[in-house]
Formats: sequence, structure tokens, C-alpha cells
Amino acid sequence: MSGLVRAVRQQRGMTLDELAAGTGLTKSYLSKVERGQSVPSVAAALKIAGALDVDVAQLFSDDPEVTTFAIGRAADRGSDRHHAVAERMLGKSMSPFVVRPGRQFSAHPHPTHPGQEFLFVHRGAVELNYNGDITRLQAGDCAYFDAAAPHKLRQVGAEVSEVVVVTSDVPAPGIGGPG
Repeated sequence: MSGLVRAVRQQRGMTLDELAAGTGLTKSYLSKVERGQSVPSVAAALKIAGALDVDVAQLFSDDPEVTTFAIGRAADRGSDRHHAVAERMLGKSMSPFVVRPGRQFSAHPHPTHPGQEFLFVHRGAVELNYNGDITRLQAGDCAYFDAAAPHKLRQVGAEVSEVVVVTSDVPAPGIGGPG
């Protein structure tokens, strides 16, 4: 846990003082946790995870794949329609995917979600149905939108489409969030 706490804290741009203020734990104690000189109780670990905005289970992981740096290889994606990128990374504030849309708009039961979404068409062509309006996007085109409105994609043309999708749970400015 020690190296992970320090890595996520630094990734967040937090000082040890700020982490202490956010957890109610002392700076000295947190320093010992980061250096592996102290193992936090479950209650302390929950406070640390909450202040760092990560899943507490990730902080206790012995899995060497849980990290604050991730590389995604094209060969690892296979033929999946939706492939999460950096799924084991700690402290993500975005959720990236590589999507290969089908030829029909999906009948997804949850076509909306809180936050914002960014699409970049890497290959092929797609149609984006955003709030009932359909827009064609070619390779190299992108879209950025409030994900609280209904949205879905479909492939158009013969070439297999590949779209990089990045979601964030941060609300769009003026839609109930700061900004």
C-alpha cells in the first residue's frame, strides 16, 4: 500500500499536509504509511482512499498491474466491441474506452450517464445520435458533449470503425456543477 498511496497522492497534486487535512490523520502518520513503516487500520485506509478518491481495495492490492501508469497495446484489444483502457489504473478521473460500434444503433438500456463524454473517430466512419440529432463523423473527427443527454453510435460504411471514447463524471459547466 505504501508506494501506491504516495503515487496517487502525487498524481493528484496533493501535498502530505493536504492529505492530512482531508483525512483527519496526522502528517507524520501518513508519512509512515507512505514509507511502509505503518499499516493503516481499515478505518484509516477508508479515510485515505476517500481523500484520494480511489477504491480502498486498490490501495491494498498486491497486484503489480495496479498502478498509476498504464500502457494499452492494440494487440491486447482483440475483437471486443468495448475495451476499457487502463482499467487497473489507480486514481483515474476519466474512463477511456476503445469502441467498435455495430451497424445498428444499440438498444442500450442506459443511453445516458452523468458527466461529459469525448469521442475521437480513429478509423472508419460513424453516426452519432445525440439527443435525437444524427451527425456523421469520419476518421479524425471528434465530438465532446454532456453525457446526460441520450447518445449512441453506429458504424457506417464498409470499413470497421474504431472510436476512442473518454467519459468523465464531472458535470458539464452550468449543468449542476462548478464552472
